[in-house]
Amino acid sequence: MSHFYIGIDIGTTATKAIVFTNEGKIIQQYSKEYDMYHPKSDWSIQKPSDILEAVLECIEKLTENINPYFISFSSAMQSLIAVDEKGNPLTDVILWADNRASAEASELKESELGKQFYGKTGIPIHTFCPMTKILWLRENQPDIFISTHKFISIKEYVWHHLTGEFVVDSSMASGTGLMNIADLTWNIDILTHLGINESKLSTIVSPKHTAQTLMGNKTLVIGAGDGALANLGTGAMEKGRMSLTIGTSGAVRLPIEEPFIDGKMRTQCYHLVDNQYLVLGAVNNGAVILQWLKEAILETQESFESLFEQANTIEAGSNGLIFVPYLLGERAPIWDASAQGTLLGITINHTKAHFIRATLEGILFGLLSITDILLPDKSARKNLTIMASGGFAKSDVWLQIAADIFQMKVVVSQTIEGSAWGAVMLGLDAFGMTTHCLDIDEKIFIPNPTHERVYQESFRKFNKVYEALKSL
Repeated sequence: MSHFYIGIDIGTTATKAIVFTNEGKIIQQYSKEYDMYHPKSDWSIQKPSDILEAVLECIEKLTENINPYFISFSSAMQSLIAVDEKGNPLTDVILWADNRASAEASELKESELGKQFYGKTGIPIHTFCPMTKILWLRENQPDIFISTHKFISIKEYVWHHLTGEFVVDSSMASGTGLMNIADLTWNIDILTHLGINESKLSTIVSPKHTAQTLMGNKTLVIGAGDGALANLGTGAMEKGRMSLTIGTSGAVRLPIEEPFIDGKMRTQCYHLVDNQYLVLGAVNNGAVILQWLKEAILETQESFESLFEQANTIEAGSNGLIFVPYLLGERAPIWDASAQGTLLGITINHTKAHFIRATLEGILFGLLSITDILLPDKSARKNLTIMASGGFAKSDVWLQIAADIFQMKVVVSQTIEGSAWGAVMLGLDAFGMTTHCLDIDEKIFIPNPTHERVYQESFRKFNKVYEALKSL
């Protein structure tokens, strides 16, 4: 008997819902976009109701003619909402890209206490971290801080609406800066520092946790964070593989079997499920920068496909034009919320197409700088395969540039919707069911060795720009 399964990926710019078979074949999909707001220069927020309505609409559309065996969830991480006892929001969704807590994060990061906290959680002290956002609320909105029943993520908000439960999976919790990565429990010392106790947070559960909806009697699997599920869904949890994801933001992730703590506090460590972990570096400035270029600078109605085609007419290295795309501050590897973007080497010969290609290259250079930390032995990379996922995996041009910059083979997995499929895979495991992936041809991009030298030189300059201009 055939069953269908729905994977829902609650992203930063849209919620995607996809119906899969247990072979990973996509039967149907639906997505709903929503807006991000910037009411102040350092703020990045969304309306909880917008996201909840998007999730409900996605479920309604896909279950009109299909009765899924279960619905499993993936979600963007590091969001924060303060809610009352009924789960009503007291704040907007404060996103990972929100930098309002820069002062609180900077002070704690430089302290011995901050280093101790990182050593317990594996999450750097930075404004992306919900822990610093709670600090900000305590200092700047004490009335809301005191009246808050729970500090939760957008996924917990949706889950509570659907089930009545205040629970969080250990994968999402591992990104909060509040959980001990070694034993998957809330860290009491950190909570004491914040002035809260465990009752102010959801109960930590396994990513395989299931529940029934309050209405409609649908079976739900809580799932995990989008980054970890992207690794699972794209096959990047296997040895010899590295995940490269570029959506609104971006990340490089390596699978490991036990928690990893970086002595210089540059990397993050997330839990997936059981004894599966990831060491990674994530950037704020992914495809959102390309969208900014298209809408705010180029002011064009051209499709992204058209922009990629124009970029492909320019030689590797963009004729010396280098873009350091720190428009939203930056997480790994510099962890500086006040960092800004820089265009270096502009000449009168540069054209629109050069700026587009330099943007694609600059986003990848930011991710390559993380790879230098995770895999310092460059010769060892030759034996690794990059598993690509996220929106950038739809562009052959961008994927080939990635292969050339990293000088590694890049493979696009059977579904670029890795997070949604990873959520379904986790659900299948929760119910003791097996996955029989279809034997579908994968797209493979082989690095062009003639581009290695020019990209090495461009990357060398890229790495110098931030430090040279930081004091300015």
